[in-house]
Amino acid sequence: MKKIISILLIATMAVGLAACGSKSGSKASKKISKNDVALITDVGTIDDESFNQATWQGVKQYCKENGFKCDYKKPTADSTDARVSSITEACSQGYKTIVLPGYLFGDALAQVQDSFPDVKFIAIDVSKGDLKKNISKNVVCFTFAEEQAGYLAGYAAVKDGYSKLGFLGGMKVPSVERYGYGYLQGIKNAANETNTKVDVKYTYGGQFAADDKITAKMQGWYSAGTEVVFACGGGIYGSPLEACGQYKGKLIGVDVDQYSKGKKCEKQHGYNPFVTSAMKGLQNTTVSVLNDIKDGKWKKYGGNIMHYSLKDGDYVGLPTDDKSWNFQKFTKDEYNAIEAKVKDGSIKIDDSTNIDVEKLSDNNVKISLIK
Repeated sequence: MKKIISILLIATMAVGLAACGSKSGSKASKKISKNDVALITDVGTIDDESFNQATWQGVKQYCKENGFKCDYKKPTADSTDARVSSITEACSQGYKTIVLPGYLFGDALAQVQDSFPDVKFIAIDVSKGDLKKNISKNVVCFTFAEEQAGYLAGYAAVKDGYSKLGFLGGMKVPSVERYGYGYLQGIKNAANETNTKVDVKYTYGGQFAADDKITAKMQGWYSAGTEVVFACGGGIYGSPLEACGQYKGKLIGVDVDQYSKGKKCEKQHGYNPFVTSAMKGLQNTTVSVLNDIKDGKWKKYGGNIMHYSLKDGDYVGLPTDDKSWNFQKFTKDEYNAIEAKVKDGSIKIDDSTNIDVEKLSDNNVKISLIK
């Protein structure tokens, strides 16, 4: 009963907020059609060149191609209550399709899914474990095989000649852990194929943003000889990006192609530090499901968790555009060959989480967990 009263109170507040407009401006005052789409941001922003931006680009692409309106709302705080408030505001304004990017929406979605049965919720990177209850028929959750993208990044880095590598995770959550574990498996396989000695430093920042403390740690890594750091977690890449220039260090981006984020370093230090990015298909997944909703195909999604890997399509992998291909030795032909083996199952990648990474060390690869 308390939860129902809470939802009703939030809905009442949201009606008042709607008159003031949404975070993104004037669209809230216009009549909303059944095909218009609202997105609620995660802790980042829609221009973070990471998770939120990729998903928002998918929403914008779909709406532009079909002549629909879209809007986004940024919660006022990093809390479940703030996320519930933003979702409820969008529902009260008449949006029937709402996109929620990021596992942090699990608790909020669990609260609102049954309160708005006529609204379709698209939850990107939200698993059943994040939701902590059964998924309603008006919800679809998408997860990805991050371990495959991480594997390809680690494999390619070693094949390109790097032997002192790092992993900087954001928060220790399953998607980040899968990226990291896949990264280590790729490093190990490439090192054993080439009989190369590789050192790997492995740490978590405990957040999805850069700060001075993490930057100082990355300066220590680069100054001690670390060549490439896989920065895995939203805006946390900002710390190694700030630290790498004076040491000519390199980066691996995450979720989307982050090569363009290296332009500032390129101007200051004469090189772009992003070797590659371990990506997942956030934008194309968003566009695809929205088009299916428009075409009346919701039944294949409603109440389901859709898990996408390479066998399902180009949902994970490395960027192969010439501008983003920053490897010196590892070729696109070699990449296509190893990707094909992952896709057809010839190479099996463990997707476990909560592992003891140091125990993965072997004769060629030494992994050090840095607290």
